[in-house]
Amino acid sequence: MKKINFLLFCFILLTINSMAQNEIQIKPLNATLEFDGKVSEPAWKLCQQFPMTMHFPVYNSAPSEKSEVYITFDDNYLWVGAILYYENVSNMVSSSKKRDEESENSDAFGILLDSYNDNENALGFFTMPSGLKIDYAVSNDGQGGGPGPGPGGSKNYTWNSYWDVKTVTTEDAWHVEMRIPFSSLRFQSVNEITRMGLIINRNVSHNNEIDTYPAIDTKYGRDANTRPSLSQTIVFEKIQPRNPVYISPYVLGGTTRSYELNEAGDNYVKNDDPEFTGGLDVKYNLNNNLTLDFTVNTDFAQVEADDEQVNLTRYSLFFPEKRLFFQERNGIFAYELGGPQELFYSRNIGIAQGEPVTIYGGARLVGRLGKWDVGFLDMNTAEFNGTPAENFGVARLRKQVINESSYIGAILTSRIDFDGNYNVAYGLDGIFKINELDYLNVKLAQSQDKSIDAELLSLDPTFFSIELQRRAEEGLLYEGKYAYWGKNFDPKSGFIFLNNIHELRGSLGYGWFPGEKSSIFNYSLEADFELTKRMEDGKIERMEIAPQFKMDLKSGYGVFLSYGYIQEGVLHDFHLPDDIIIEAGDYSFWGFRSHFNTPRTKKVVASFGVDGGGFYDGKQFSANFEPEFNVSASLQLSAFYQLDKVKFSNTNQQFTNNLARLKATYMLNTKLSMSALLQYNELENILIINYRLRFNPRDGNDFYLVLNDLKFVDKTDLTPEPPSYLNRTIVLKYTHTFRL
Repeated sequence: MKKINFLLFCFILLTINSMAQNEIQIKPLNATLEFDGKVSEPAWKLCQQFPMTMHFPVYNSAPSEKSEVYITFDDNYLWVGAILYYENVSNMVSSSKKRDEESENSDAFGILLDSYNDNENALGFFTMPSGLKIDYAVSNDGQGGGPGPGPGGSKNYTWNSYWDVKTVTTEDAWHVEMRIPFSSLRFQSVNEITRMGLIINRNVSHNNEIDTYPAIDTKYGRDANTRPSLSQTIVFEKIQPRNPVYISPYVLGGTTRSYELNEAGDNYVKNDDPEFTGGLDVKYNLNNNLTLDFTVNTDFAQVEADDEQVNLTRYSLFFPEKRLFFQERNGIFAYELGGPQELFYSRNIGIAQGEPVTIYGGARLVGRLGKWDVGFLDMNTAEFNGTPAENFGVARLRKQVINESSYIGAILTSRIDFDGNYNVAYGLDGIFKINELDYLNVKLAQSQDKSIDAELLSLDPTFFSIELQRRAEEGLLYEGKYAYWGKNFDPKSGFIFLNNIHELRGSLGYGWFPGEKSSIFNYSLEADFELTKRMEDGKIERMEIAPQFKMDLKSGYGVFLSYGYIQEGVLHDFHLPDDIIIEAGDYSFWGFRSHFNTPRTKKVVASFGVDGGGFYDGKQFSANFEPEFNVSASLQLSAFYQLDKVKFSNTNQQFTNNLARLKATYMLNTKLSMSALLQYNELENILIINYRLRFNPRDGNDFYLVLNDLKFVDKTDLTPEPPSYLNRTIVLKYTHTFRL
């Protein structure tokens, strides 16, 4: 027995020693650094240095350009310094000055911090040679399905924080100094020891190259360089940040002029709606772990207009959340039901009937207590056009269990109006890491509504799903999911397409990485399967079997091809544009999808796709083209064009739609930018124009000038003849942040 105890003791010591060896102790700063953008002081050489390794295009190769990266800290800041060398500095690419630039055309450098070391969430702090700021939040271990901008997004560029960066270009390199206040990071200390996950990235644009620390295998995917679960654990001792209070009042003035048809429908009536108002946001860091936000008379006038979309389906369109108040660690509130469907969808707050609704105010608490991730939000909105005033609430808990990438959680949402109606939803979920690549996801949720008599133990108001997922792009690839949607499952604070269905999804395939000598980065062959059956009649709602081919070249070109067999079961007639009706019935047809993209590291970037084939009892053809022109570090141009043609020979009906967007962004410097967005939708016969000027002298201080215009394009057949525009708004907004 003593021998067994001795062996167990030795095993524990070896385990602790191994864990310690896998962690890197960050050395405190022992001198003063001049924050000027140039990594020249001798003190930098005494800091912890991090060697870089090529991630893309050839994993684990020596980087083509030399990098020196240092990290240290003092009482208030995390300091990051980098000297990014070139054999020929003329190869350096600097193509933007815009805050939160998303393109990959420019050289870039930055870090991701998994500040709670939870292997799920991270905060990104990046820059380019121009010295611009890029900050974003990563959720769901970078796997998609999070609340980012766009369906399936897990990288949220709308999140902004308080930090500083400066850059300097020399004859053989560009230098970076970052100064990130610990008060801008949420973290947890145990016995004055703080552990965080770290990933360092450098983009070398002229070589289409990504270098990282630590070395991150591309078998997890090209974007594995932003996955918190693959980060390096770093350790700080005795960091005790201040917990400032940020008070951000705003003032807003503007006017809207609109024209609407009178009751007789024979004339347009002008309506002027001037506005002068103000509001207040307060951010208070209760401690290292928890942030409390208050908002009064919340306003989002500066948010860019949504992209126009054409709906050729029976289901609702999804639009991403762009409003800043809902962004910080919003991954905590994520409870994905499938695709963009969520148990909690923050765009329900303050938007009704497609129009903005006054938000009186609310509070938001996010952070960590012990091993629990905590999220709480409560908001009140005003009555609008027959929709009563409402209260929205959500509470979320998640806890790490079993291993570093497994969680269990619970969520509660509520939507209560002041007419006495209510809807609540609640759920449990778990994500379990089985091995290095495989994950099991389980969810169980219910909703209860005043208007529906549903029993707690009934399946009618219940959602259930179980999913097995392989997170890799090399070797055997698979994913399988079953979901049950009860007929009374309807979370009003969320976003869902339909209920009363069984859903079965799966994919099976194989991926290859040809190796260093090949021009191909990776390619894969997969077969996707989807089956949705209605429970009320047992028939198919939708089924698709689609073989797919995907390939990415090391040069940056990519291709996706799919050809599948589709069945659609239409229970009720539904309408398409131009009064075309798809009658109830069962349909089967074949469809083709494709997508191509050019390298995103070039001055001119383009992506385009072609879809076609059957469409219920007709034919459909769609094509889209999206070019981007990085003209200079001060000017960017982009466009989007989509053509949709649908034809039904049996009924001699058809429609064609053209959808187009043009966007120009001019950046005088990293603080002042102007953008113009024009959108044309042929089906709606409208042109939407959105101008924005933003002056951001420092974090928390913003001045916006916003102009919105809506007009008919073709007035030929319209009676009475409409005015030159239907709606025109001009808004001036200034926000000033005080730090106490």
